[in-house]
Amino acid sequence: MAAITGDLAKGLTGSLGCLASAFSIAMIGTKAVESVGRNPGAAGRILVQSILGMALAEAIAFYALFLS
Repeated sequence: MAAITGDLAKGLTGSLGCLASAFSIAMIGTKAVESVGRNPGAAGRILVQSILGMALAEAIAFYALFLS
């Protein structure tokens, strides 16, 4: 019984970490598109900042998978 509970906890940790990362990447992408729509001249700066934010959010998924 304890082994099943441990496996379930590991699976939930990895899946919730990846789900949170996916939501944060989607939110960053949505806000970046909105920002470029408001100010097209700043598209290059917005792109750099959004890619950096997405990479940091994706690191959360890797930490969740490797530590679970």
